[in-house]
Formats: sequence, C-alpha cells, structure tokens
Amino acid sequence: MSDKPLLKWVSHPFGDYPKNSIFLVVFLIVFAILLWRITVISWEMPIFYYIGMLVIVMSLITYFVPTTYILHEDNIEVYYWFIRVSRPYSDFGCYYEDKKGVMLSTFKRPSRLDPFRGLSLRFSKTQEEKEKMLDILDEKIGNKV
Repeated sequence: MSDKPLLKWVSHPFGDYPKNSIFLVVFLIVFAILLWRITVISWEMPIFYYIGMLVIVMSLITYFVPTTYILHEDNIEVYYWFIRVSRPYSDFGCYYEDKKGVMLSTFKRPSRLDPFRGLSLRFSKTQEEKEKMLDILDEKIGNKV
C-alpha cells in the first residue's frame, strides 16, 4: 500500500441531503411507534422492540455517519465511523455509475449480488472527486459497464 493516496473524499448523506434525512427520521419515528405498539403493548415483549430497532438502525448506519473513501495505488479503503474496509482493485471485474456514486462489482458484468459482494463508492454532494475517481477506476479496473 502506498503512503500517499491518489484520491480521498468524505461523503455524509445525512448532512448532504436534508430533505431525504428529514423523511428518513420521520419514517423511523413512525416505525418506532408502530413497532412499540405491536411488540410492547400488544405482545408484551419489549425485547422484540429493541431487537427490531437495533436491526433497522444498524442497517442504515452508513447513512448517518460520515464515510471516508481513499483510493491508493493498489487498493481502496473505506472508513465508516469505526469500521475499515480495504479491498484491492483486483477483486473487481467491472464498475458502473449511478447518480449517487459508483458500484464496484466482483463480476465481469453487473449482478444482483453486487450490493453484497461488491463495494459502493458514494460521491460527495459537490461531486468534486467524480472525474478523477472515474479516471483512476478506468486505469485500475478498466471494465466500465
């Protein structure tokens, strides 16, 4: 791994998209109330409430915490709060772009397994890193679909 990164940026969807964030928080509050009524009031089983809320919040944690992306010469590092993921470019067979970021696929063509096996690189709100990132990915992976 090289000492100097080729590209580094931070994405924080909760702060970057306030309308979506408000909608999400309202949805979580309504969901929490509904889950409370079902699990605690009807079933009298509060453990299911806590487990359900923990699962929902943990599945959305990357939306709430800033994510730092670092592209090195030989690998990609992603930092979510206290979790670090490092993957070499050789793990990926292709990549494709959408309006919010780039999905790195472990297959030669896009697959339904990409959210589970691949790696998603989300743009920052300004998308300043977009062109340079796409150039680096074109050089390192090469198969843009």
